[in-house]
Amino acid sequence: MTLFDAFRYDGKRVLVVGGATGMGAAAAELVLDAGAEVVVMDFAEVALAGVTPIHLDLADRSSIDSAIGECGGPVDVLLSCAGVADGTPGIERINFIGHRHMIDQLVGGGMLGRGSAIGFISSAAGLGWEANLPEIQELLATPDFDTAVAWVEERGKADYMSSKQAMCAYVASRAFPLLKQGIRINAICPGPTDTPLAQANKDMWLGFGSDYRGELGIQASTPLEQAYPLVFLCSDAAAAITGITMVTDAGYMSSGITGSYPGATAIANLLLNR
Repeated sequence: MTLFDAFRYDGKRVLVVGGATGMGAAAAELVLDAGAEVVVMDFAEVALAGVTPIHLDLADRSSIDSAIGECGGPVDVLLSCAGVADGTPGIERINFIGHRHMIDQLVGGGMLGRGSAIGFISSAAGLGWEANLPEIQELLATPDFDTAVAWVEERGKADYMSSKQAMCAYVASRAFPLLKQGIRINAICPGPTDTPLAQANKDMWLGFGSDYRGELGIQASTPLEQAYPLVFLCSDAAAAITGITMVTDAGYMSSGITGSYPGATAIANLLLNR
């Protein structure tokens, strides 16, 4: 045993939701290399060798329940990585409501127990959640999958930004009650990252902050570069951290807030509702 073992995953069982491609696939590969037993759930085919693949449709409550039954427990770490872009049917379920239902079922069934951790992948689109917290709390107060879907549909909130703001608010609001049960929950907020989803929305997603990266001489992040902080937050080395959304954007938002890169200031203020 060494002090650095806290960063490893030996003896842990990790469930990666949305682990077939992109950041989720990178996280699955990383925790596998760190010693974990890995289960990957996804709608797409899982190609990574050495993991247990389970088919999952996050837009379908029965599919989630079936996948949980197939997975069984315990789950030491849940990495909630699945997400889709605007225009995808069921976006509110895939990006947030389905993830919440899975957590409720895992915790309620005793599969995510004391000492476990949850990690989400959010987005810069979710960073302004505080200004909309009263409304988001109405969604968070819905008791189940179906009433949450109805709430979103009634208010026209089935979009990317709303789902990511709900995710960030959920992470913050669940920090205390989950930690009473010994469970930590955090998220990362990646900057532009070269994933299949980003390539499918290249002009908007990879064009964001390109001027900033150009001045620095850096490229958009790789999926593995985003997987590193996500996996750290769910490791024992991050035992003191819960309820945060860690911004992993190569300093873009901070540079905009402080004005050290003026070209990012207007966008930072807009995203943060300042």
